[in-house]
Amino acid sequence: MDLTGKTIVLYDGVCGLCNRLIRFLLRFDSRDRFRYASLQSSFAAKLLSKHGLDTSAPDSVVIVADYGLASERAYTKSDAVLFAARELGGLWRFGEIAVVLPRSLRNVLYDLIARNRYRMFGKFDTCPVPKIEDREKFVEL
Repeated sequence: MDLTGKTIVLYDGVCGLCNRLIRFLLRFDSRDRFRYASLQSSFAAKLLSKHGLDTSAPDSVVIVADYGLASERAYTKSDAVLFAARELGGLWRFGEIAVVLPRSLRNVLYDLIARNRYRMFGKFDTCPVPKIEDREKFVEL
């Protein structure tokens, strides 16, 4: 699988909210920009380490833009969500309006949801398997 130039979404594979996010992105990624990997995978561990991010207790969706290119960059927390909205384009770009809020305020809200995500949205025992038509978009299945 050639991931060069793609946007890699690293997500908590057992989190109900994270899995809903992935289903949302799969549905609305009309430009086929996103590829996905569970934060629990060895691929994610290598990528997190490369960007100096904590691999022991991931509490954020991480987006790595321009994978494999000189411009490769990792986004976390609210910056990752805003980046995803921008990448989706169309009406989803309106979500970017949240950038007017200070990052610290956006991340306080993000952290509040992240700390309570299992309680609010549930937790799987294992990472759910994607639909057959979407499996090619997942790294390390």
